[in-house]
Amino acid sequence: MKDISTQKYHIIARVFHWVGALLILVAYLLADDYVGLHKAVGASFLLWTLLRIIGRLVTATPKPVPAPAWQTALAHLTHLGLYVLMLAQPISGILMSMYGGRAVDVFGIVQIPVMVSPDRAMAKLMNEWHTDIIFPAMLALIVAHIAAALYHQFIVKDNLIARMK
Repeated sequence: MKDISTQKYHIIARVFHWVGALLILVAYLLADDYVGLHKAVGASFLLWTLLRIIGRLVTATPKPVPAPAWQTALAHLTHLGLYVLMLAQPISGILMSMYGGRAVDVFGIVQIPVMVSPDRAMAKLMNEWHTDIIFPAMLALIVAHIAAALYHQFIVKDNLIARMK
């Protein structure tokens, strides 16, 4: 297959992609032992994702990779799912805190206040969504995304990964 590495994503898209991936990893690593930092990183990730979506809307993207229609459709659905879940994950976490009667402190810079009436049942529901539904779904799509990139790199050998370097 043709080497498509010269068709890179805009630097803005590449920075948003890799910093976003790092924020997801850091939030995951902080979740059990450093809940306050986990929340701060999660809230930051929400803002980062919103900015990423804006960046995606205002920057050009490379031409699509030649692929069967079903693969292209699956790639688009995976990316859409990732964007939806990258918004849903921090929102559900913030709502979990709010319904638990707790504001979310973002690195001591800003505090997201409680904007809902405390409700233990809703806090529990948001916890279930955050940890048992959204996170595993996001993890599955991340694994699929990485697997597809590796498939292109090592099986198709079209140097797809170079577009995001």
